[in-house]
Formats: sequence, structure tokens, C-alpha cells
Amino acid sequence: MYNKEEYISIIKQRLSGYRFYHSICVSKSARKLAAKYGADEEKAEIAGILHDVMKEDSKREQLRMMEKAGMTITPFEKSQKKFYHQIAGAAFAKAELKIDDDEIISAIRYHTTARADMTLLEQIVYLADFISEDRDYDDVDVMRQKAYTDLYDAMLYACAYTIKDVVNQGRLLHPDTVNAYNWLVNSEIKEKERE
Repeated sequence: MYNKEEYISIIKQRLSGYRFYHSICVSKSARKLAAKYGADEEKAEIAGILHDVMKEDSKREQLRMMEKAGMTITPFEKSQKKFYHQIAGAAFAKAELKIDDDEIISAIRYHTTARADMTLLEQIVYLADFISEDRDYDDVDVMRQKAYTDLYDAMLYACAYTIKDVVNQGRLLHPDTVNAYNWLVNSEIKEKERE
């Protein structure tokens, strides 16, 4: 259904060697996580390949792509250009590659920030971006272990890690990341209440 080789060729032309390698690593991690947690492996791999397709385009081009695809951007996101690439990547997949699968589009759209009520595929691509083979940040080994052991624990750890990192840098937190963390914590509370 999807032309993986075509998508790989497209990102190879659009991205630097480093970013291309990262995208291939994310696609492999996404496929492995999908196999572990019962998600669609092909969709996970495709979303992983394409997640950073617009990362190296100018902010102006990223905005143009969002507009072309009719993607919604919040006032906060408009003021924080570092989040453009995830929305523009989803827009590119939709407008240029004619991918009409909402799961893939959404997994690309939220791969950086996460959000509340994430689908399984969205969580997998978000975590795959965290644990891909090319990553070497502090705690990456902990993240990888959690990702392949318990999806919930890995998501909670990843969101908390992001929040702490952003706060320590004195940058603005994306509301979607805060909402994702709160959703996860609330999910745990609800689960304990059922016991």
C-alpha cells in the first residue's frame, strides 16, 4: 500500500546525511516497537521514515506546506518555530505524498510534543524518536529499556524527561507535552482506582 523505497528516496534527497540516518533509525525502532505492542508495523515504519521530512526546510517553507495541506497551527505553535517541522512533516505526507491515513499523519504530527489521548501508533513513533540507534543523550539506555518493557512507563518517563529538560533550559513548554504528561498520570490514577 505504501511505497517505502520511494519515501526513503525522498528523504534522502531532502535531508542531510545525519538527519537521513536518524530517520532510518527511527523507522527501524518504530517497526520493532509496533511488533512488540501489536500496532501496524508498516504504518509505524512509514511514519518513522517521514517524521522529519520537513526538518531542514526553512520556516517559511514549513508554514507554506502547513497552509497547503490545511493543517491547523495554534498561536503558541506559530510563535515557537521549533515545533513547525512536526506539523509541516504531517502536511507534506498529506499534501505531497497523498497519504490519507489519519494514524500516520497524526503520528508524524505529534512525534516531538506528544499529546493527551495518544493512539498506540503515536506513542510508538514518539518513543522511537527517543530511542533510535543514533541517540546518545543521558538516560538513553534507561529509555530504551523502558520502551521495550512497558509502554506506559516509557511514555511517562519520556514526557517527564522532556519537561525537565525544557524547564532546565529555561524554554517554553509546549502545552501538548504537559497535557500528555497529565493524561498519562491521570490514566495511572484511574487504573489504580479500578483495582
